[in-house]
This record gives sequence, structure tokens and C-alpha cells, in this order.
Amino acid sequence: MSTVTRATLAEQIYTQVGLSRSESVAVLESVLEAMARTLENGESVKISGFGTFMVRRKGRRSGRN
Repeated sequence: MSTVTRATLAEQIYTQVGLSRSESVAVLESVLEAMARTLENGESVKISGFGTFMVRRKGRRSGRN
């Protein structure tokens, strides 16, 4: 399985939706910004058929040398 990048997502929008490449990038950036704002507000983001994103609070780790 390969890594999903912004470029691959934008390319998929371009090929499957039919928008221009610049419009595809703009749509992707808009969606990612909305997701980031929602996560910053402490809410979770659910994308049906893909997954749920949420910010997890983790305890401190002790450093080692």
C-alpha cells in the first residue's frame, strides 16, 4: 500500500470528478482546512467509508539518553 499524499488525492479528484487540476487542489485544500479547524475545536471528523479522525491526548514520556 502506498502513502496517500495531497498530490495523489488531488489527482484522484481530477480524474474522478472532472474538475481542473487547480480546482481539484483548491477543493482538497478547503476540505483539509475544514478538517483541521474542526479537530482544533476538539471535535472528531468522520469520513464515511474511510475513518474517524480525532485528537488524542497522550501522557508524557520520559526521555532517555
